[in-house]
Amino acid sequence: MKALNDPYDKRNCYLSLFPGAGGDDAKDFSEMLLSMYRKYAESRGWKVLFADDRELYIQGEYAYGYLKNESGVHRLVRISPFSSKKLRHTSFALVEVIPELPEIDAHNFSIPPEDLKIELARSSGPGGQNVNKRETAVRIVHLPTGIAASSQMERSQPQNKDRALSMVKAKLLRLMEEKKANELSSLRTKVAPEWGNQIRSYVLHPYQQIKDHRTGVISHQPDRVLEGDLDKFLESELEK
Repeated sequence: MKALNDPYDKRNCYLSLFPGAGGDDAKDFSEMLLSMYRKYAESRGWKVLFADDRELYIQGEYAYGYLKNESGVHRLVRISPFSSKKLRHTSFALVEVIPELPEIDAHNFSIPPEDLKIELARSSGPGGQNVNKRETAVRIVHLPTGIAASSQMERSQPQNKDRALSMVKAKLLRLMEEKKANELSSLRTKVAPEWGNQIRSYVLHPYQQIKDHRTGVISHQPDRVLEGDLDKFLESELEK
């Protein structure tokens, strides 16, 4: 496809979910989206691993190219299962998709050690189930920007540290591209998530409709979409 001409489009990717406004509904919405993307990736024959509780590592040709445009704010409207009065509730989740960097790119991108905070924890399975008594999980924070990444998918702490650092570098590179920055030092201001306008709405009540606000693509079968049927949404964004 002509639209898949970015140098990183062919690569594997990391897909992360961050609950926004909406409390328990937002957390549940994040888990719904994570399941949706996992099922979509598996339907394409891609390999899916949990890098962290709300982060997928997706291995497959053009995984990043197809999923990169999912980055942004997603909105859910439904009768809240957490409301005793069965009230309609709106919640938000932020999707972030970054490519897995080639080793040479990650190696050539140097970050001052004093700018990094490294945290260790015990690895856990999807849903928070503890599966490791040793502190093999690693979370790295880039202090000047607040950008962070974590990994618990590898068996050893050094491997998880390398993977988390590579993810931080990929996020910083993308931020530099967005800010048109030539040097890492120019990003030395705290960067907070900006929820902004949603890119897609998932309305389950009072009617059933999923709409992409960038392309105008609509589905009146939200159950199918949430089960991973994303083709028309992703392909329309690439064609645009």
